[in-house]
Amino acid sequence: MTTDTYDLVVIGSGPAGMRGAEYVAASGKRVVVVERDAAVGGAGINTGTLPSKTLRETAMYLSGARTRGLYSVENPLQAAVSIEDFLFRLHHVVSTERGMVQDNFKRHGIDLVHGSAQFVDAQTVRVALTHGGERRLTAPVFLVATGSRPYRPTNVPFDGVRVHDSDTILSLPFVPKSIAVVGAGVIGCEYASIFATLGVKTSLVDARSDLLPHLDEDISLRLRSAFTGRLGIELHCGHEVKGCILGKESVVVPLKEADDVEAEVVLFAGGRQGNTDGLGLEALGIAVTPRGQIQVNEHYRTAQPHIYAAGDVVGFPALAATSMEQARIAMDDAFELEFEVGSTGVLPYGIYTVPEIGMVGETEQALRQKGIEYEVGRASYAENARGQIVGDLEGMVKLLFDPASRTLLGAHIIGESATELIHLAATCMCLNGTLDYFVQAVFNYPTLADSYKDAAYDGFARLSQRRFWSAIPAAEPSRS
Repeated sequence: MTTDTYDLVVIGSGPAGMRGAEYVAASGKRVVVVERDAAVGGAGINTGTLPSKTLRETAMYLSGARTRGLYSVENPLQAAVSIEDFLFRLHHVVSTERGMVQDNFKRHGIDLVHGSAQFVDAQTVRVALTHGGERRLTAPVFLVATGSRPYRPTNVPFDGVRVHDSDTILSLPFVPKSIAVVGAGVIGCEYASIFATLGVKTSLVDARSDLLPHLDEDISLRLRSAFTGRLGIELHCGHEVKGCILGKESVVVPLKEADDVEAEVVLFAGGRQGNTDGLGLEALGIAVTPRGQIQVNEHYRTAQPHIYAAGDVVGFPALAATSMEQARIAMDDAFELEFEVGSTGVLPYGIYTVPEIGMVGETEQALRQKGIEYEVGRASYAENARGQIVGDLEGMVKLLFDPASRTLLGAHIIGESATELIHLAATCMCLNGTLDYFVQAVFNYPTLADSYKDAAYDGFARLSQRRFWSAIPAAEPSRS
C-alpha cells in the first residue's frame, strides 16, 4: 500500500472542512480532503443548514405567509401541498451546492478521496476507500471536520415513516396532517414553525420551560407569542418525554406529569452526536465527550498540537458560519499564512424560525449575570414604514449598550430579514462602534434597517431619563 504525503489532510467536506481546505490550498499548499459520504458538503449542504432554510422559504411561498393580511385578505393554501411540491426546491438547491463545492476543490487543486479515515498514528491516516481498497495519507497538519449527526436515544423507534430525526425528515413520504416535534432547540423550533406555516397541526415538546433560553429574553418571549398566536403551535414546555409509542396510524409521545401528545408524525430533535467514532482519536490521547465532541483550545488545537478540529464536531455553537471561521482560525495558527488577518471574535447567529431571528453579542440576562451595567434601545417594526408595507407588525430591533461610553454590547432582532439585518450591528461591534453611529448614519427610507435609528433614539431617550432621575437629590430621611 502506498503512502501519499500532503501539507494538510482534512477529514470531512462540510463547511469547516471545505473552508479550511480551500484557505490553505489557496496559499499553494498540497491539500487532500477525505469524505466518507458519497456527496460532498456535509450536514451544512445535505441534511442541515441549507435544507431546513430552503424548506422554510418553500413553506413561506406555498402558504402565502408573506402576503397574508396585506390587503385585508387572508391567503391560505388553495390546495393541499404535495410532498413533491414541498421538496422540489430543496433537491435543486442541494444539487447545485454540491456541484459548487466540487468545482471549488478542482479550482484550488484539492484532491478528494471518498472513504472512511482512521488514524494509524499521529502522522498518518488509513482510508478505507468507498469502492474497495485502502490508501494511506500522511501530513504535518490534520484538520478533523467530521461534523455531527442527530442524536438517537434507544427508546425512540425511528422508522423513517412516522418517527424521524432531522436527517430522515428530508425524505418524508407525505405531508402529515399533524406533527409533534420533540426538542425545542434551534432545529426543533425551525421545523415546528415550518410545518405550522404549511398549516400542519403542530405540537412542540421540551423538558425546558423557556423557549430557546440562550436567546435574549425579549426575543424568546416574542417567539413564543408568535408560535402560540399566529402559527397556532401547541407548546408543551417543562414536560419530560418518557418515550415514544409507534402505532399504525399515529405516534403517541407520553409526557411526565402531563397528558400524552399524539400526532401522525413525530420529529425527534434532541441534539447532535459528533462524528468521531472510528477515527481512532482516543489512542492518540485526544479527548472526546460522551456525545462525540472533541475538546480543543482557543486555536482549535487538540491534545496533539498538529491535529486541529473545527465545526460541529467541537460542539456549540455548531453553525455553518462559525464553523468556517473556526477552520480559518485553525489553519492560520497551523501554517502562519501570509495574509493572516486574525479574528474579530464577533460571531452573529441566525435562527431561521418563522419569524426569523438574528443576534450578536450579549443578552440582557448575560449582562445581569456578569454584573455589567447596560441600557436598552428598542424599535418595533409596527412603527417602521417598511414594516407596515411588508405586513410584519411583530418584529423588533433591540440594542444593548454601555450607558457611559455608549459602546454597543449586543443586538437582537426578530422579524422579516433579521438574519440579514444583524450584520450591520455585528460590523458596528467589530469596529468598537457606539450607539451614536445609528443616529448619525443615513438609512434608505423606507427600510427595515431604519429601525436601528429608531432603536438608537429610544436608547438616547432612556439615557436622558436616567440622567434626569440621577440628578434629583435623594430625599432626606424623616426626623420624626
